[in-house]
Amino acid sequence: MNRQALPKTKRWVIKVGSSLVTAKGLGLDRVAIADWCAQIAALRQQGKQVVLVSSGAVAEGMARLGLKSRPDTLHGLQAAAAVGQMGLVRAYEAEFEKHGLRAAQVLLTHEDVADRGRYLNARGTFNTLLDYGVVPVVNENDTVATDEIRLGDNDTLGALTVNLIEADLLVILTDQEGLFDSDPRSNPDAKLVSEADLADPTLVSMAGDSKGALGRGGMRTKLNAAYTAARSGAATVIAHGRTPDALLTIARGEPIGSLLKAADAPMAARKRWIAGQMQARGKLHLDAGAARVLVQQGRSLLPVGVKRVEGDFQRGDLVICLNPEGSEIARGLSNYSAADALRLLGAKSDEIAARVGYPGDTELVHRDNLVVV
Repeated sequence: MNRQALPKTKRWVIKVGSSLVTAKGLGLDRVAIADWCAQIAALRQQGKQVVLVSSGAVAEGMARLGLKSRPDTLHGLQAAAAVGQMGLVRAYEAEFEKHGLRAAQVLLTHEDVADRGRYLNARGTFNTLLDYGVVPVVNENDTVATDEIRLGDNDTLGALTVNLIEADLLVILTDQEGLFDSDPRSNPDAKLVSEADLADPTLVSMAGDSKGALGRGGMRTKLNAAYTAARSGAATVIAHGRTPDALLTIARGEPIGSLLKAADAPMAARKRWIAGQMQARGKLHLDAGAARVLVQQGRSLLPVGVKRVEGDFQRGDLVICLNPEGSEIARGLSNYSAADALRLLGAKSDEIAARVGYPGDTELVHRDNLVVV
């Protein structure tokens, strides 16, 4: 994909970071919000469907509550998110109405992505909203999801939304020009990566872990989001959100920020769902033969190749497969609980029934439920 190919994209997910949405911690930057909404309205006129993932709820809550620093307790963060979400949604709704557009609030957690039924229901809701011409405004459900505040970020949420609705493009608007080949704060000669293939192994070394005072996602998180979005074949553009007409520049196919292109063919929908789950319940340590079969041949994982089991998981839970060096090579849904998996360590297929006391599955993780990473 090149820049001229981007105007052909129909379904976009646009993520806006906290440092852009807020006016240096003094509440929402309504001028900036008005500008993005006007650009999204123009994209809608071009026939594009847009989902907006917006940070800023906690930061807006801090401003409304008069807090000088980000709360350091779980309930403090949840309270700030609850208060701030009101202002965030009202701001977007008011601006979209000026352009004759309806907005809808959608709050998600990683649990909504992990549960297959809720995942499919969320996808159906998004598709219906887009068919109605509505602009969904998405945020993490920070008020109730404890693991979201500890671990979550809206870069990841944006990428998972791309997979959920099979979008063509993820746009991450941030307070940086894009991905640089080194940290521009410490290296004045750092060069912007205008365009790259996500198969390029040097990209990971370019992304640091810098974070702003209000946000939770650094450039490494944004790069990981691009890898996640690529599972459904989507490209990612990381660009400065204050650049005039940034979204329209992207739509015209003109160079701006960093374009990161999907390297591989899109995953099947079910495998995208498996890969998108955030909460692994256990780990399976494999011998060299089993690791090779998984990676090179795409076959199922049999008990005979498992050397050690970690975690407390049940049948159907997500587990991570590790090679002998301890690196993750795959993840999938276990056909057995942790207790039964322990009984099956090194077992051949004809030994399974005797070990667990019932005629179980031949595979510990079937290839249809397994994703090589």
